[in-house]
Amino acid sequence: MSSDITFLAPGIAGYVRAHTTAADAIEQQLIEATNALPEAAMQIGIGQARFMGQLTRLLQPRLVIEIGTFTGFSALCVARELPVGSRLIACDVNTEWTAIAQTHWAKAAVDDRIDLRIAPAADTLAALDVELTVDLAFIDADKTGYLGYLEQLIPHMNKRSVVLVDNVLWSGRVLDADDQTDDTVALRHFNKSVVEDPRLEVTMAPIGDGVSIITLAR
Repeated sequence: MSSDITFLAPGIAGYVRAHTTAADAIEQQLIEATNALPEAAMQIGIGQARFMGQLTRLLQPRLVIEIGTFTGFSALCVARELPVGSRLIACDVNTEWTAIAQTHWAKAAVDDRIDLRIAPAADTLAALDVELTVDLAFIDADKTGYLGYLEQLIPHMNKRSVVLVDNVLWSGRVLDADDQTDDTVALRHFNKSVVEDPRLEVTMAPIGDGVSIITLAR
């Protein structure tokens, strides 16, 4: 599992990791289960997971939506910080990966807070009640779908809502003009679109592979 900020020298990245609260037993079991997969690099690192957990503790959201759950590490860390009565809707299309997630959510006794929906995330978002407010969202799925997911979330946001968007630095490939692959082009377009959108306020933070923190504009 990738656990370092992608733009730091290895020594500094190791120092950051050493001074971030380490994974506990259940988290470590999930990390190891994920590392056995060919797609293990898709998992967020411990620093980003801690950031998301602490943000959840501060925001005390009633409803969280995660678009792209993979093996469930981010959902686990967020669900542990949810207040009583809150829920996390986890969107994914892969039953193999999410089965690993469900096993570890149960071990951590947070499975009752997580509503896993195996369906295209766009369909899940489209089915939300129009009056529902999403307090916190995390987008970490197909890069070409990012802008569409955000557009679906915006009507459900209020002034306190926060949307986190992963991989916005894409290991530096967003700066490589020779990289014209679909994902890279989509991320460049997403990053440009959100910073130019008068409805939004965005901070691009060098956490993990880059996380944009998006709120409605003041």
